Amino acid sequence: MEIVDFAALAPGRHSDAAGILRDALAHVPSAYNAPGEAEAEVALRCAEDGWLGHAALEGERLVGWIGAIRTYSHGWEIHPLVVAPDCQRRGIGSALMAALEARARSEGVLALFLGSDDDYGGTTLFGRDLWPDVVGHVATTETTSRGHPFTFYRRQGYQIVGLLPDVNGAGRPDIMLAKRLTPSRFSA
Repeated sequence: MEIVDFAALAPGRHSDAAGILRDALAHVPSAYNAPGEAEAEVALRCAEDGWLGHAALEGERLVGWIGAIRTYSHGWEIHPLVVAPDCQRRGIGSALMAALEARARSEGVLALFLGSDDDYGGTTLFGRDLWPDVVGHVATTETTSRGHPFTFYRRQGYQIVGLLPDVNGAGRPDIMLAKRLTPSRFSA
């Protein structure tokens, strides 16, 4: 497997990236299922000045990609991270994450963050009223039998830093995760 800069991909490969985006998130009802929606997302990211990405290639085949939006001077939002379904659980997502984290560190980024929606029942947060003690639910968050990507992010060192209740509809939260990339410069 080879990790390359997403910008180095030939524009013709963007349709492959859109296919991976659509296929990897097919289980999520609101994610890139309408005709042309995944293609529009790839085009938007490629045209955005503050976006950068990496792609994973196995030979000539694009098997996954990751992107980041330069949201803050010292914090980037990961968007998206997707791996072709038939290539998942082979370390591709971890390799893409490592490449992005290395690039972020080299550019002085202190933290990466992301939102990981649960609008399909992958966690114990789904279908629940998280108000009024939103933060109290963070400690008890677990995956269900349907699984959720936040377990992958936890293995990568990310932690839940917040919840956005009902942003995808009633009982369908966005789980906010983040990771500090450099040791704290604060002393006790």
